[in-house]
Amino acid sequence: MTSNRRLQAGDWVAIGRSRIQVTQAFADSIHDGDEVLALAATAELRRIPSEVVQLVEIAVSEAVSAFQLLSGVSDESINEFFVLAARALADDELFAVIRGVNDADVRAAESRGRSTTRLVLSESMRHDMIEALTLWSVAPMSRDTVVGSTQHNGWSVEQRSAPLGVLGFVFEGRPNVFADATGVLKGGNTVVFRIGSDALGTANAIMDMVVRPSLVAAGLPIHSVVLLNSVEHAAGWALFSHSRLSLAVARGSGTAVADLGAIAQQAGVPVSLHGTGGAWMLLGEHADVSRLSLAVEHSLDRKVCNTLNVICVLRSQAQKHMDIVVKAAQRASHQRGVEPRIHAVNGAEKFLPSSDIIAVHRSGGIAEEKQVTTAGLVSLSHEYEWEVNPEFAIVVVDTLTEAVQLFNEYSPQFVVSVISENQEEQDLVWASANAPFVGNGFTRWVDGQFCLLRPELGLSNWEQGRLFGRSGVLSGDSAFSVRLRVRQEDADLHR
Repeated sequence: MTSNRRLQAGDWVAIGRSRIQVTQAFADSIHDGDEVLALAATAELRRIPSEVVQLVEIAVSEAVSAFQLLSGVSDESINEFFVLAARALADDELFAVIRGVNDADVRAAESRGRSTTRLVLSESMRHDMIEALTLWSVAPMSRDTVVGSTQHNGWSVEQRSAPLGVLGFVFEGRPNVFADATGVLKGGNTVVFRIGSDALGTANAIMDMVVRPSLVAAGLPIHSVVLLNSVEHAAGWALFSHSRLSLAVARGSGTAVADLGAIAQQAGVPVSLHGTGGAWMLLGEHADVSRLSLAVEHSLDRKVCNTLNVICVLRSQAQKHMDIVVKAAQRASHQRGVEPRIHAVNGAEKFLPSSDIIAVHRSGGIAEEKQVTTAGLVSLSHEYEWEVNPEFAIVVVDTLTEAVQLFNEYSPQFVVSVISENQEEQDLVWASANAPFVGNGFTRWVDGQFCLLRPELGLSNWEQGRLFGRSGVLSGDSAFSVRLRVRQEDADLHR
């Protein structure tokens, strides 16, 4: 909402079924031209500074104009953008400039005690970005393809995919999001980004050195991809409440994503949320020890949303399986020069080695902690955002059915893996675990680029309900609407 007059302390603002009273501090913070956002979900008021309001309005307007122009751009030109962008990222001189900016971003984040696990633009991340852009350059266009047809006597109806329009994205501070999210161009859509403040310098460098030059050289509208150059969280709030967005996508931490989702939904903007992560692994009675060992090790190689977070071990097999799990976690940890951090639930500590004091790398520095600590069942809902030391929970259960019940109750209903050579055990988990991603090995396969050859915009869990009409992987070419086109051969067709 925009304030028509300056709010006063003691004023009441009605939103939904709630009323929010204006505090003196909030009233004093409002300046001419600011907007006030009232959130029904949290019963709070937020100030959007006038300069942020103007920044977002200009960005969305530019993206709307670019969307209209993009319909006249050939498929070949859109594909050429991805070729040129991949080539620019592969240029060592250009990348050296981007890397220098990223190094500065990392140092600044470290000085503020911020996590830099996903901020560092490594050679591995660079390679993945180039691969993503290359995949987009050869992927089929999705902006006008037949998705279904109905044949009648004398006429036919085609269902054809159609662009949505302007997509708004708010991402955490990960530099690689550009390669993933520019894929919306394959569907004829344009995009406005807001990236976490830690990575804003890197994002601007990528825009200047890679994205904008490639758009111009390929003949695409320069505002097909727009970055909000603001460190203000309010930029994300203003973007997601903008009425001209066709889809709002939020990707990051669970609380921030839920917050943005509530803002978009309140504004009537369709939203796709990609927040809380953490994968679960359920060990069956017939688990193959070799598969188990490899699955655990390869699920703990780095901390992202599909990293192993909770392992359910059958009490009858705990003596054997717990030792395999710990040794596999140690191998994954030793590759980083550290030890794993384990949370024991429901008596799991009885089957674990005695706890030593280990050095645990936290975002604020190195802490001395017990390697194994006990925790209650409710802790299974916590996602361990570790820096260097792989960190996860082990819970002992009596049956595989109990493990599934714990997954459905405490997990974000995201990724579940069942380690068993028994088909009945695998089918039990498939049928009863409320998860969009189910496997029988390592959990880190859940990645659009890795498993579907489609760089992802985000991975959806089922914590807030199952998705309608699409998979849990939101990719650049999966954001579309559907138009109907009739071809009438019978001129005398009538009702």
